[in-house]
Amino acid sequence: MSSHQVRVSNLRVVTSDAADRAAVLVKDVSFTIPRGEVLALIGESGSGKTTVALALLGHTRAGCRIAGGSIEVAGTDVLALGSRQILDHRRRRVAYIAQSAAAAFNPARRIMDQVTETTVVGRLMTRNAAREKAVELFRSLALPDPHRIGERYPHQVSGGQLQRLLAAMALMSDPELVIFDEPTTALDVTTQVEVLREFKRLIQERGTTALYVSHDLAVVAQLADRVVVLNSGEVRESGPTMRVLGTPTDSYTRSLVAAATGREAVCALRREVAIAASVGVSGRGDLSEPLEPLLSVDGLTAGYGKVDAEGFPSAIALRDVSLVVKRGGALGVIGESGSGKSTLARALAGIVAPAFGTLRLEGQLLEARMERRPRKQLRRIQIVFQHADAALNPAHTVAHILSRPLKLYFGMHGTERNERIARLLDLVHLDRSMAARRPPELSGGQKQRVNLARALAAEPALILCDEVTSALDAAVGAAILELMAELRRELGLSYVFISHDVSAIRAICDEVTVLYAGQVVDSGPLRRLDDPAAHPYTRLLVSCVPEMRSGWLEDAPATLGQLGTARLDASR
Repeated sequence: MSSHQVRVSNLRVVTSDAADRAAVLVKDVSFTIPRGEVLALIGESGSGKTTVALALLGHTRAGCRIAGGSIEVAGTDVLALGSRQILDHRRRRVAYIAQSAAAAFNPARRIMDQVTETTVVGRLMTRNAAREKAVELFRSLALPDPHRIGERYPHQVSGGQLQRLLAAMALMSDPELVIFDEPTTALDVTTQVEVLREFKRLIQERGTTALYVSHDLAVVAQLADRVVVLNSGEVRESGPTMRVLGTPTDSYTRSLVAAATGREAVCALRREVAIAASVGVSGRGDLSEPLEPLLSVDGLTAGYGKVDAEGFPSAIALRDVSLVVKRGGALGVIGESGSGKSTLARALAGIVAPAFGTLRLEGQLLEARMERRPRKQLRRIQIVFQHADAALNPAHTVAHILSRPLKLYFGMHGTERNERIARLLDLVHLDRSMAARRPPELSGGQKQRVNLARALAAEPALILCDEVTSALDAAVGAAILELMAELRRELGLSYVFISHDVSAIRAICDEVTVLYAGQVVDSGPLRRLDDPAAHPYTRLLVSCVPEMRSGWLEDAPATLGQLGTARLDASR
């Protein structure tokens, strides 16, 4: 019997056009995964990682097909299976853990019913046995109240808990292979460490064979025994994890490692230049003098739901938040999921009306609601959201998307508008031919550049960036950060940069505000992140950023032991 649980040979995936026009997405990819080991597929967005992973399920995305090669999982020839056999393959042999647990669960059904559904419908075990198995997995994944958490609905648990519940769903049938497809990308750093720790422990205890798809090399270093590096659908390098990440031989792999480890260094000089440029914008030539405030927030309280007699919303997301954004400056806002970061961005943009507090832009009172703000104030504050796919209308061309703010704020039409669109594409380093394309025809990084270009079309003073790089791979994310630093230097822009990625904050910001449970617990210059006197919660966030070295995760539990103290202190 082969020691290899998975064997992929010369896998080829193409678009399903006619043979003479089909584009090759995956070209002659081969690898094996020994029983009980974890293999990571790494590479930039569009490198073919998820396409290869889905092929192990006997599946391709719409418009694609497997054109050659062989796939063997636990001795089964996957490509020889019929439609009914493929369903059984997916129920019993292979489990898939997706990036977005929220998208994988039905919000209208209880968690337990969804976790046990596949095994019950597939008659792998009785309903009672499935529930007992689920509770056992909940306990193994360190989920709170394992006997009762299954009775909740998805929205009643945290993002980290939902991701572990998705893992429990995948492990219900004791699969031969588990595919993890970017399962921690959307999680904040402290939650990510907790989830990774439980994933690794469960993999080791159960002897699980796994394929881990990720663009986060620091995470890969904690979980994978070996890695395969993909670029444009081809294998560029493979081998033991720390050999490949520590001493890569391929130029493309070296570029990935450089992007993952050198983002702060790459942007450090640009940040200093941008600060100097912002001083010039504000008319101050002396670096020792404070920069002029652009936006002032005083005593901001905001939330959601019905408002009580005293004016407080039923769910308070921000409480008594005060901060200042300097003209030409970049303020980083960090904190865990649920800390109030995105609510802050929406309150500053006027999407969520504050219950209390005052906002001032360029010394003028800023109306709480967007619809009450004069057009000039609307123009001066723009917001760029995390998910470009949700922010850009897929039916419209890039030219149409960029033309709307030009028409709204400046009344531009015809040649003047087209020239301005071309200049905006130049600013974000996109070819002018992109104007004729629609969002589905663009990569993730290109879409985010269009998002930035749309914000720049309004000629704003301040751009609110809400997790703009969290869904991007390291190289593309680094390029977006470099672009933002360049735009700040050239246009004198100010940023509120909201992120759970501490390294991104370090790369682009010169000041930082730390939110916990809707309150500011720490603030100051960027060096505050490394200050031994910083708030315990600040030190916790910094210590939970994964490092690209073997054994970092084993050191993490001692660090996470501070979590209770940090939360207690933060709530005082």
